[in-house]
Amino acid sequence: MILVEAVLGNVADPQWAARLAGASMDTLALDHWEAQKNRLRKKTAGGAEIAVSLDRGTFMRDGDVLVWDESARRAVVARIALRDVMVVHLDGIAGDPPEVALRTCVELGHALGNQHWPALVKGTRVYVPLTVDRKVMSSVMNTHRFEGIRYEFVPGGEVVPYLAPHESRRLFGGAEGPVHTHTHERYVEVDAATGHAWGRPPVHAHDHAHPHAHPHAEGDPHR
Repeated sequence: MILVEAVLGNVADPQWAARLAGASMDTLALDHWEAQKNRLRKKTAGGAEIAVSLDRGTFMRDGDVLVWDESARRAVVARIALRDVMVVHLDGIAGDPPEVALRTCVELGHALGNQHWPALVKGTRVYVPLTVDRKVMSSVMNTHRFEGIRYEFVPGGEVVPYLAPHESRRLFGGAEGPVHTHTHERYVEVDAATGHAWGRPPVHAHDHAHPHAHPHAEGDPHR
């Protein structure tokens, strides 16, 4: 077993890119939850058992070099799979009267909070990580028909460069496990013929991996 107590660098760093050229690289595949842990044990793609024990507050990023054997020119690199993100654009309501824009934002926040979806507000965009199937999220958004608001789904890796590290952690993870596996699709029914969607009283079918601690839509963390 190989003990990792510090991140050595990242493959995106010029010095490491040059050092790793032609080297043999093994990968430690992590999901977005595992990447938020500073202590874990897992096998690499090549079968090597890695025990990660980083300082508190230290988190791994995609491409981090965890092990480097200079003589054998062999490295172990972390590869992190981030979930997709729903990006809600608010710039379309910027020209609305203040009371209309405020009402729309409150209604949007209520809709997201009602689904227990974590959200991060940054500028005129709201980032919501996918915690359920995107079809369910689309149904919820379409049901409310928010005027002046549009949304899209993008890969998590495209969002990370625009976020500060603490924002990325808020958006993508926490060591406590998945945010929710609510079957909120029971909240929305869609008529297969017309495409019309409507809500009905919630039937909770929770499968929580942690106690409730719902980080609902937050304000801009730069304060």
